Amino acid sequence: MYTYRGTTTLVTGASKGLGRAYARELGRRGSHLVLVARSAPALDRLAAEIRTEHQVEVQVIGADLADPAAVTALVDALRARGTGVDLLLNNAGMGSIGPFFDRPFDQSLRSVEVNITGLMRMTRLIGEDMLARGSGGIINVGSTAAFQPMPYQASYAATKAFVLFFTEALAVELRSTGVRVMAAHPGATDTGFFDRTTAVMDPRVTDAPEAVAAKTLDDFARGRAASYPGRALHRASTWAARLLPRTTVTGLVARVNRTAGFHDVQDTIAG
Repeated sequence: MYTYRGTTTLVTGASKGLGRAYARELGRRGSHLVLVARSAPALDRLAAEIRTEHQVEVQVIGADLADPAAVTALVDALRARGTGVDLLLNNAGMGSIGPFFDRPFDQSLRSVEVNITGLMRMTRLIGEDMLARGSGGIINVGSTAAFQPMPYQASYAATKAFVLFFTEALAVELRSTGVRVMAAHPGATDTGFFDRTTAVMDPRVTDAPEAVAAKTLDDFARGRAASYPGRALHRASTWAARLLPRTTVTGLVARVNRTAGFHDVQDTIAG
């Protein structure tokens, strides 16, 4: 069993949603933290809460993971401070919802820059230090969206498919190195993902971020290579793509997303 107490975990996208839940749960388990997100003030508030509640060390670094220079500066700052990262939790992510050609292209492009390129840079730069010392762990947060094409969430699902295959490949490559890699695939989670749009999540099938965070960390501690930290229904939804023709699955997903109104999404706040 992996023990979090006394280790140092770097959490990306830690200012809100699932990243905030991961940070709080890690603090509860006794891990020191490096919290990363674009919003440094939100991180400062969270860090103060965690320090008070759990008496762990918490560092804050404001960085935009879509910016290659920011990622390099982040890693350089950690090395200059002598901060070794025992566990990298690549949680930062975003996505566009709605028909690809009807929504702002920058949303889809940024999801690629954060979900794929930023995650890959963090994995490479932090992971190479882990490999050099022969110990460490990486959790890449994917999604059950990774397992099939998703009309009206086309670019988001595609980025998470990258996370799925990239992480599974790394897990095999790094066997016997002392560095362990796990993919986490939550389903619908109450993180504010659809904020500022007319899209809504069905509360009957939406998980609490606190529960998802706790289950993810439990699975990593038990040595699993993959985690499905949501309700059983979400894991079962990934089986269809393995059993049915891809065109059939894509058509079914399109029907579900149209029923949910994802084909006609509007922004509720400008910008």
